[in-house]
Amino acid sequence: MSLDKREFRRALGKFATGVTVVTTRDAEGEHFGVTASSFNSVSMDPPLILWSIDKGAYSLAAYRDAEHFVVNVLSDDQVEISNRFASRGEDKFAGIATEEGLGGVAKVKDAAAHFECRTWNVYEGGDHLILVGEVVRYGYREAGNALVFHNGRYAVPEPHPMLLPVDEQGALDGRLGKHLLYLLRQALAAYRGDFYPRLGSLGVNDKEWRVLTLLADRGPLAAEVLARRVAQPLADLDDTLSGLRERALVATDGESRVTLSEAGQALALRLLTMADDYERRLLEGLDPAEVGTLKAGLGRVVERLGATL
Repeated sequence: MSLDKREFRRALGKFATGVTVVTTRDAEGEHFGVTASSFNSVSMDPPLILWSIDKGAYSLAAYRDAEHFVVNVLSDDQVEISNRFASRGEDKFAGIATEEGLGGVAKVKDAAAHFECRTWNVYEGGDHLILVGEVVRYGYREAGNALVFHNGRYAVPEPHPMLLPVDEQGALDGRLGKHLLYLLRQALAAYRGDFYPRLGSLGVNDKEWRVLTLLADRGPLAAEVLARRVAQPLADLDDTLSGLRERALVATDGESRVTLSEAGQALALRLLTMADDYERRLLEGLDPAEVGTLKAGLGRVVERLGATL
């Protein structure tokens, strides 16, 4: 049976996972690290975990032959570390705070959890190797949350609303509708739910919309910068870009930056025009001064929180 790899990956993306960086050290003392979301528990007695690595990975031999490795479960403020270890062709450990773990393997500081392992076994798994480790030491932080990967994007964990304690009397006084976070979430969910399906009329999905319109607005960008701006790990951004390249909508320029083709520029402008028209009709009940105040206020909130517009 032949599967569409891109669609298969999107289906797998519906399963939310954590994000880890697995580190090891070879016999010559060189350190290696790779971002992986394939981490899972196997056994409590003995304590075993597993993860998998692509057979095409540069560091395959180092992990296959390693005596020890460390699984660093990243915190929700370590997106940059995830992107760093998912990239190629650079000193991945430069500027990353680490400490020495089992067998001299680097441990990423401030991670949500660490599992220091002795390699238990290595198994064939199609185009990957499956590495099983026996956990010798572990640790975790009570404070903070782990980084999450879902639907091809980074995310953060939140308690399910059904499990939150409810002040029955307080819930009746209408205060929820006055909370900025609640209003923003409700507005975003409603906006996405109504606008994103319209993208299909121009043959794109929401991930492609974000890439195309960002490139139209900001110009050519390095893949690493683009991944940060659209909140996609590099591997998943590569998948999105692959689909856009197949349709000749994006290309790579002489400085290895992602850029729009002529057809991509035309489509991006059409998408932005559609978005402008949607926004105009959505806000037609507000006068221009109210719209300006709304946007300016949201911009200041973004600035105050240290994010980038």
